[in-house]
Amino acid sequence: MTLWFVFALMTVAAIFAVLWPLSRSASASAGGSEAAVYKDQLAEIERDAAAGLIGIPESAAARVEIGRRLLAADSQPELPARSNLVLRRASAVVALVGLPVAAVMFYLALGSPWLGDFPLASRARTADVNQPLENMVAQVVAHLEKNPADARGWTVLAPVLARLGRYEDAVGAYRNVITYAGDSAERRADLGEALALVAGGVVTAEAKAEFERAVAQDADEPRANYFLGLAAEQDGRQADAAAIWRILLAKAPADAPWRPLVQDALTRVGGSAAPPLSTEAMAVAKDMSDPDRKAMISGMVDRLATRLKQNGDDVEGWLRLMRAYMVMGQRDKAASALTDARQAVAADADRLRQLNEGAKSLGLDG
Repeated sequence: MTLWFVFALMTVAAIFAVLWPLSRSASASAGGSEAAVYKDQLAEIERDAAAGLIGIPESAAARVEIGRRLLAADSQPELPARSNLVLRRASAVVALVGLPVAAVMFYLALGSPWLGDFPLASRARTADVNQPLENMVAQVVAHLEKNPADARGWTVLAPVLARLGRYEDAVGAYRNVITYAGDSAERRADLGEALALVAGGVVTAEAKAEFERAVAQDADEPRANYFLGLAAEQDGRQADAAAIWRILLAKAPADAPWRPLVQDALTRVGGSAAPPLSTEAMAVAKDMSDPDRKAMISGMVDRLATRLKQNGDDVEGWLRLMRAYMVMGQRDKAASALTDARQAVAADADRLRQLNEGAKSLGLDG
């Protein structure tokens, strides 16, 4: 109620500021005031001429000029003493009615007239500066308790809960993300990872089912494939784990941030990484045994190296060869290939620049 009283006083003050000029009488005519000034100037010229401050010709010229201006000022019609009564009354009505109506319309359009008041306790409570993320989570959780179908809220909350180590809460949040925001491979992988974290890193049957759902929607989903390989490793099927991770590395871009993690996992199970393969080669390699697959990959890399020694202008070919050596853990061969590539394209500045940029992305910029 106090707030509305303040608004009413502000409105009255605004109306008074508009009506006050309308209530004042019109000032004296501009012509009369101007004529008085010119008469004073004539008197001043007479005094200066009598005192000898100005010459007779100058004083005569000044009298003529001021006299001309005086005649022009006297000939102007005087302004009416009062403004038009109808116009003033119309302005007053606009001020009395228009200002409050305009204020109410703006407030209804831009304000929040139906927003409830905040309790005094919540207004006096200060945020804990040492745990700002926890405070934010509490606010979002309170919002979602009142709006459980807010898909955006669940999407924001779920990864934050996982980051805070509240994995069980994150599982529920990710389930709500899928329910209200829609199903996708990435969201299934998020849910599966949260389930695995609840189990202390063990890929349980429930988590594995989520990763399989993710792969069914997107066969190249990296996290789902990594955890499926981890599930195979935990089940004692190291060859299957190596095969999954090898294919994952073969399809991955060279600068994928998770590539080192998968390479370490592959080394852990005694496998060697494979270079990027074409779709046809992947289909053939999928049904091969591990020794045959390694032999096929090694043969492809050797044939690529031989071709590049014969035709060294293929910068993309050199980058594929270096990437293959890096994936296979043969960094020395990758560095040697970089040296040969630089010698082959040394005469072409554009190709050399492309080669150096690609090598830098592979970690071979030395």
